[in-house]
Amino acid sequence: MDRALESKRNREILADIVRAYVATGEPVSSRAVAFSSAEALSPATVRNVMAELEDAGLLYQPHTSAGRVPTASAYRHFAQQVAANAKLSEEDQKWIRSELDAATTPEEISERAGRVLAAVSRGLGIIVMPPIAHSVLEHIRFLHLPDGRVVVVLISAGGAARDKVMRPEHEFTQAHLDRTADYINRHYAGWTLEAIRADLFEKLSSDRERYGRLLQAALELCDPAVLENNDGRQVYVEGASQFASAQELSAGEPLRELLAAIEEKSKLVALLDGCIETPEPVHIQIGVKEITSAGEYLSLITAPYLVDQGKGSLGVLGPMRMQYERAITAVAFVARAFSETINRS
Repeated sequence: MDRALESKRNREILADIVRAYVATGEPVSSRAVAFSSAEALSPATVRNVMAELEDAGLLYQPHTSAGRVPTASAYRHFAQQVAANAKLSEEDQKWIRSELDAATTPEEISERAGRVLAAVSRGLGIIVMPPIAHSVLEHIRFLHLPDGRVVVVLISAGGAARDKVMRPEHEFTQAHLDRTADYINRHYAGWTLEAIRADLFEKLSSDRERYGRLLQAALELCDPAVLENNDGRQVYVEGASQFASAQELSAGEPLRELLAAIEEKSKLVALLDGCIETPEPVHIQIGVKEITSAGEYLSLITAPYLVDQGKGSLGVLGPMRMQYERAITAVAFVARAFSETINRS
């Protein structure tokens, strides 16, 4: 911990400044902090602490006559040491539960969860579904199209359906496709596509003559790399329009770059996937330069969730001036509620 934060008083004053700046967007004066402090502190005492925090790189002064503004380091300390110990309000818990419980399909649950997360962050609510290779298969069907393409329909153990039109390397008749689907459904219900392919490879390597073209067809038609959506993993993104009014982002090139990255989605998937295996239940990243140059003004808060025995991730990407206490606790709560609701749907 920075020496400037060894004092409990200094930590409390820094937290008060962060909260005040998040609420108003205006530089915070020593008088305002002294007035709101639980202790009977004088403005002079607060000014001395603010000067110490500024020297430590936790605050800065936009101009001589202004109050102080938190730096990224201040937000990082606040998010990790203060907001992480907060609890989500009963009102927010009821609101989130009612939003998710009102949905009737996995797609609607995902959209509603994204909107909830967008609302608490003033930014993006992001839901990244597990890789299709990790989805547990309940049923598969192949439909032959006149031009030689094949429609692959996957029903996961949770009842969610995914379909993808693919052009296989080899020609198949509908009868051949039906035999292949029947074999997979009889032998591999309850398996993930990843495990199915591993078993098919093992069977073919041990007795290729016995299994022949049937399992080769199954391998070709069940390739997760081909079956993912055209734009990659299933991703639900809500709230992009809120960035247009974010104080940290001017309505110019940084904003356009950010919106383009959001539209592309692959960078969002990579960001959230990178947080799945972190040891903490909620991962907090202050400054997200991996997206665009505008990312230095943003914060990312994510948590993993479990669906169909596959692990996905969800979270918020919002302005650095965010209500961290609410956002962190909401992300943790939505991750749990989302898993329960979508597995029950």
